[in-house]
Amino acid sequence: MHKLKKLLLKMSSPVTIMFVPHGRKKIFGLKVPFSVIFLFFFLWFAFNIYVFSIAINTAEYYRMKQNFSYIMNKFNELRSTIVSLKHAEEEFKRILSVKSKKEMLESINFNPSGDIDIEELKKHAEEAINAVSEIKKFLSEQKDIYRSTPLGWPVKGEITSPFGKREHPKFGYEEIHTGIDISVHPGTEIKATADGIVVFSGYNGNNGNVVMLKHGYGFTTIYAHNKQNLVKTGQKVRRGDIIAISGNTGSTTGAHLHYEIWQNNKPVNPLSYLKEEF
Repeated sequence: MHKLKKLLLKMSSPVTIMFVPHGRKKIFGLKVPFSVIFLFFFLWFAFNIYVFSIAINTAEYYRMKQNFSYIMNKFNELRSTIVSLKHAEEEFKRILSVKSKKEMLESINFNPSGDIDIEELKKHAEEAINAVSEIKKFLSEQKDIYRSTPLGWPVKGEITSPFGKREHPKFGYEEIHTGIDISVHPGTEIKATADGIVVFSGYNGNNGNVVMLKHGYGFTTIYAHNKQNLVKTGQKVRRGDIIAISGNTGSTTGAHLHYEIWQNNKPVNPLSYLKEEF
């Protein structure tokens, strides 16, 4: 108790601060309690600590902000990758009905911390997306080939004259028959056997009314001796569209359809293509 009183007495005792102006003889003195001086230095020290702590907190804030920005960028990349992966998976399921995501996720590597390797995930996702694109491109080409390939019968009937060498049924000389003759009743609807464009529709001498379709991938089909052509040059047609009505125009011995398939500028036997139904 005595020591506390002594300390309080010492703290309250005045301290004289002398001010000596340059060029003047008079000296100023200021008596200030020791406690005030102590309080001043204490507050000054506390203020410096406060400013220093603010500086540290500010630096920590910007560091955390930078880390947060990095994490958000990675999160956005991951979200974009997941969206792309979802589209890729949907395409896989639609096209091939396979579970692509499961296989891909099983091959993803992890960091020692247990976090997903974003770059590895992006790599696998890009591979999946590229694979889907290649598959779509391949299937699109195959679909175009399928749609351009003559399939099935242009009319239902009996083949009365096959493809190849034969004796002309009307004039008796030997010839190469570049198509097949299908016997049908007059007025039967004739259908296109593949998607294509009409490159000729009109009358052609002994062949009578003729429709010629260009299909792409080297395929061309010809439909002759028609009673009536129902399409015009330049018109687009799809497989199964009615393009003519059967008859016996031109040089014939009866109503029938003369049907030809050409591939790469050479006539081919239509028989194998008739077996494929569309």
